[in-house]
Amino acid sequence: MILSFHYCEQGLCNCYILGGDYEAAPESAGKNSPRDTLIVDPGCMNESMLNFIENNEYTLKGILLTHNHPKHINGLRSLKRIYDVDIYSANSMVMDYKSNVIRDGDTINIGSFTVKAVSAPGHSIDSMLYIVEHLLFTGDVLSAGLMGRTDSSYGAMRQIAMIQNKIFTLRGDYIVLPGHGPPSTLNVEREYNIGIGLFEENRNRTRHTSLSLDLLDSVTV
Repeated sequence: MILSFHYCEQGLCNCYILGGDYEAAPESAGKNSPRDTLIVDPGCMNESMLNFIENNEYTLKGILLTHNHPKHINGLRSLKRIYDVDIYSANSMVMDYKSNVIRDGDTINIGSFTVKAVSAPGHSIDSMLYIVEHLLFTGDVLSAGLMGRTDSSYGAMRQIAMIQNKIFTLRGDYIVLPGHGPPSTLNVEREYNIGIGLFEENRNRTRHTSLSLDLLDSVTV
């Protein structure tokens, strides 16, 4: 399996192309058969990405979307114009295109790939993570040392619960491939993710401050 990273400057985000190995072809064929390929979060679609797919004789089997935010789907229209390929996400429609709906805990086969899905709302209600062998595509839920931005403290707490209960509890180690920033590993994030720690610390400080004010009010004459 070959992983190719592409940086989308417009949205400052990551796009991944995942290619399978060449399958053994009959000797009479004279050459290897095309490899199955997935694209994760096409925040862009440019000439270098197209050349990478075509020059390596890849056959695009599916597009995985971690969530329906514009930065991560800007390349979708270009891809659909070039390839007749299925979209997979938590939504039934993305832009004007039908999508195959994936739900929490689903395991699906796309070409030669087996993809496991983990729903983790918080950053967005449709946030979905994908596991392909030892790779964990986390979108904006989890990145190196940080977690995704949320619109409220409730959303942040919900996201932390999802990360701790559904991601950090995955057995073994995985390469974490986020929607923004550098890659990491799940073992490193379990141990050192400061985004979760800072939120918990700030929440505890807020609780203590609130308690102190309540006590002060109760003794004020």
